Amino acid sequence: MPNDKLPLLWICGPSGVGKSAIGWELFEQISRDNVPIGYVDIDQLGMCYPAPESDPERHAIKAGNLGSVVETFEAAGAGGVIVSGVVDEVNGVRDYVTHISQTDLTLCRLRADRNTLTARLANRGQNSDQIDAALLESDLLDQRGFSHPCIDTSGLTVSDTLQAVTEATGDWPGSGRVQRTSSGFPPFPDTPGSILWLCGTTAVGKSAVGWHIFDRIRKSGTRAAFVDLEQIGFYRSSPDPVPDRHRIKAHNLAGMWRVFHQSQAEYLVVVGQVNEADAVQTYREAFLQADLTLCRLYAGPEQLRQRIGWRAQGLGPRLAGDRLRGQSDAVQDRIAEESVTIGKQLMTREIGDFSVDTNRLSEEQAADKVIAHLDWSLASDPS
Repeated sequence: MPNDKLPLLWICGPSGVGKSAIGWELFEQISRDNVPIGYVDIDQLGMCYPAPESDPERHAIKAGNLGSVVETFEAAGAGGVIVSGVVDEVNGVRDYVTHISQTDLTLCRLRADRNTLTARLANRGQNSDQIDAALLESDLLDQRGFSHPCIDTSGLTVSDTLQAVTEATGDWPGSGRVQRTSSGFPPFPDTPGSILWLCGTTAVGKSAVGWHIFDRIRKSGTRAAFVDLEQIGFYRSSPDPVPDRHRIKAHNLAGMWRVFHQSQAEYLVVVGQVNEADAVQTYREAFLQADLTLCRLYAGPEQLRQRIGWRAQGLGPRLAGDRLRGQSDAVQDRIAEESVTIGKQLMTREIGDFSVDTNRLSEEQAADKVIAHLDWSLASDPS
């Protein structure tokens, strides 16, 4: 009998082995074949702290969120979903299976020898404790013999590794390359709570300021979650991104907030760009039972150009789909011009419940100004 389950490929392995890079390259390669495909990094589904005592590594949270994201991509008509990220080195994907039972799961583990892994992590600026933890994780996965197929990436380029993964997984998604019919999105869940969404043009500081606010909440001992909208909306049906991914992002965000809230998270900090009032309304419809506050950050041309330059140099977190990292001066200038134009449009359209000028402000100072508009009892930095 034909297998009508959604193909799901999980590329796993220890930190620093190249999971995200390979997952993203495979996502782009398959989309070039006009196959509707979704991609998510598992780490983006588990940013909830302080972690519950019963779920210290947040695998249960990630599992629930992965199930929700896969459901959304399938509803959109995906022919497959790619996941990259760590698994429990002892239990593997045991905590995830019930949440992705609608999929045909293929696990592919990447590994590297200790010297290679150490060098890669050191190049990323990891400290000795982080490197030791990754090496221990790698040793445990090797000892357990977890996952088949397993690709040794030592000495391989990204291109070499991608080819090895493609061959080892049988040209995944195989039969899933046949176009699937969208099943339609389910209703949004009714989940209460307090949600802050920071929007604004490219390089205005959304992620940095949002992370400071999130960090301040968790340091107070109150459980909170953090979501980067771009990171939960990677879906393509051709080499070009789907024109309007806000419906996909809204369903993923609403499903994730339900899981976070069930884990006793009281606050959610969201960062991501939105340029139209109609798109904002899509998200408000997703959170009818929650208190959703939209803050627009803005900055002047010089500040935006400087921040785009920092991102191009690789400063800041390594994120999938980052269109700024490694760009030439000419491309940076073009992106800066676009960013300034969009920033002016957002101001004209009065996007946001309130706005904060981040010019000449540190990330901490900008966070203070945002928090001052909220009734979240976080007016001062506990650190």
